Amino acid sequence: MSDAKRHATKMWSGRFREPLNAAFEEWQRSFPFDWRLLPQEVAASKAHARAIAAAGILTEAELTKMQEGLDAVLANNPLHAETILAKATNAEDIHHFVELELTKQIGDLALKLHTARSRNEQIATDMRLFVRDAIDNTIDGLRAWHGALTTLAAEAGENVIPSYTHLQRAEPVLVAHWLLAYASMIERDISRLTDARARMNYCPLGSGAVAGATLALDRTIAARELNFTAPTPNSMDATSDRDFALDFTQAVATLGIHISRFAEELTLYSTAEFGFLDLPEAFSTGSSAMPQKKNPDLTELIRGKSGRLLGAATTLATLIKGLPLAYNKDLQEGQEPVFDSADTIAGILSVLPAFTRALKFNFDRMKTAATTGYLNSMAAATYLSNKGVPFRKAHEIIGNAVRLGIETKRELDDITLSELQQLSPAFAEDFFAAITLEATLDCHDVIGGTARPRVAEALAASKKKVSSQGTESEK
Repeated sequence: MSDAKRHATKMWSGRFREPLNAAFEEWQRSFPFDWRLLPQEVAASKAHARAIAAAGILTEAELTKMQEGLDAVLANNPLHAETILAKATNAEDIHHFVELELTKQIGDLALKLHTARSRNEQIATDMRLFVRDAIDNTIDGLRAWHGALTTLAAEAGENVIPSYTHLQRAEPVLVAHWLLAYASMIERDISRLTDARARMNYCPLGSGAVAGATLALDRTIAARELNFTAPTPNSMDATSDRDFALDFTQAVATLGIHISRFAEELTLYSTAEFGFLDLPEAFSTGSSAMPQKKNPDLTELIRGKSGRLLGAATTLATLIKGLPLAYNKDLQEGQEPVFDSADTIAGILSVLPAFTRALKFNFDRMKTAATTGYLNSMAAATYLSNKGVPFRKAHEIIGNAVRLGIETKRELDDITLSELQQLSPAFAEDFFAAITLEATLDCHDVIGGTARPRVAEALAASKKKVSSQGTESEK
């Protein structure tokens, strides 16, 4: 194709006579990455077609022909990068591509589709549709992981694990309590994503390039067709707003941090030094040099990909922070971080639920770690406090008992009553019942505590959430 003919196919060519510099033309194209918005662009175009038909721009027959043509564009262009990019060497962006493909299907009627529409509002709409789908997919994946954690917690029964503060053993907790901590994080992640979805669910179509459409469109038609709550209230904001993309990438970055913390704990707990779990072979690899190795590839990759998610959110925030109203070409650079966030979290959640279900714990090793090293000291101090000893004093007395245990290589329950009574007369025979593993767990009998009845309640609540939550597509 000659330079002149290529120039004439541009959506904006009327003002210009000189063709684009060839290197610049290729460099500034967004189609090499925004091709993936084809389903969203077709959906938005069909909605806009209905709006301009209602305004008298299209006859009923033309509307039908245009809708069928748009369906054919989508059907004839499978979403495979190599195929679609090879086919569309002239397309500047996804909007241009759809116009060219629709023209092949229905001729010059396709040119009516751009009536009262701007690419500024088109990309704002397409990206909202993409992010909305990405949120739904992410929530579905999170629910699957939440279910896997809940099942694993139920299977753990009343087995225990040491909890840690400052990476030092602190107190014994139920394994289920530890796992349900991550379920709580997931619930917050779902809440953040759900809130973001509700905030962004407004339709930019009809906003024009910046000041609003030049045709008296009924904007509620397009909004309704695309399942948006309502049209956006301000055209300048609608065409330049990327808060919805920030909300998504930042929520996913926070989610990535949660998943990374889970991955870090499993990586640590699978080492010989901890020995709390055996990583499933189906999600691990070996060493090319050391035959004995089983490497935690999945958890390490997840830990690494959390940085990628944070990077995408930071890139987008940095991109937007200095932009004046309204649309600026810089916003083209905001698409790829969103795509990368969506792809990265989708990849993680495609493997994380199955990996979680496959985890096998060494409960004996966990119990040994949870019942040695004076982890019942808090329960012991609580015992004295319940006897009327001020807690600060009780803390000091038990600290002295721990020091005695360390010096004589005994746990608290091995120290004799007479020795304990030399530290405080408040000690009695019932002390030893108060510092058993069961008593140590159950003294935390508050909402959110690791007492066995409380964890049973929390597990039942978590199971109920899993059983009552359908996928977003089912709602």
